[in-house]
Order: sequence, then structure tokens, then C-alpha cells
Amino acid sequence: MVEEIKDNDQILGLIIRANFDRKGVHFFTPDRFSQQLAYMHHPAGKTIAAHCHSAQPRNVEFTQEVLIIRKGALRVDFYRTDKSYLESRILRRGDVILLAHGGHGFEVLEEIEMIEVKQGPYRGEGEKTPFPGIAPGQIKII
Repeated sequence: MVEEIKDNDQILGLIIRANFDRKGVHFFTPDRFSQQLAYMHHPAGKTIAAHCHSAQPRNVEFTQEVLIIRKGALRVDFYRTDKSYLESRILRRGDVILLAHGGHGFEVLEEIEMIEVKQGPYRGEGEKTPFPGIAPGQIKII
């Protein structure tokens, strides 16, 4: 229900499958990540006290992003920090992925609707470093 994609000891991605279920609050990410990802399951009637978040200066070195698959199927290709291909996974409706380190590419396998959450603001294509010699859709799962 939860998959870690790792290159040695570095987490490249975390996949939370649609069927994950655990009562209470469960954090998937280590404290060192700039993006925190949690699952919450509470019974009817549970209250969470009204609150706001106080200013907390943070240093973000790399963009981490979360994708929530609402419809369709998406293949995610994972690349090591040296830009070599590692492995691929297929995400479907209800799956959630945190892309933490390394590189990644995508191929839409079925018409997709997804939500992306990441640190902003997005400054355009200039904040991405393309991998030379790797064309979109080049990786095929057998």
C-alpha cells in the first residue's frame, strides 16, 4: 500500500496506493523533507481545534512535488541523480505520489486528471533541467 522508490539510501519517490487505510494520522515523509505528506483517517464527530500556522522560515533547496491521480493511468519513470534510468511504476485513480529526489519522466497511459502540489511559485521551464538523450516515452515496461 506504500512503496518507496530508492536509489541506495536516497528516497526518490513515495507512492501511497488508493487502498491505503490506517486510523489516525500517519506521516510518510522524514522530517528532513521540505514537503510533508500525511494520511488522516478520523471518525465522524472528531474535532480538530481551529488554528493557523505561524511563520516558520524554511530553506527549500529542491522542488518536491505531490501528484494525486483523479482519473486514468500514468507511468512514472524514476532516474538516479546521475540521470540514469532506475525503474518505473504505474499510478491509477486514487494513488498519490511524492517525488522527492532524483529525476522523473511520465507517460500518460490512459487519459488522466491529476492534481499537482509543490513549492511555488512556478517559474516556468527554466527551473527544470532536461536529461539530454532521453526522449519522452522512451522507457517501456515489459
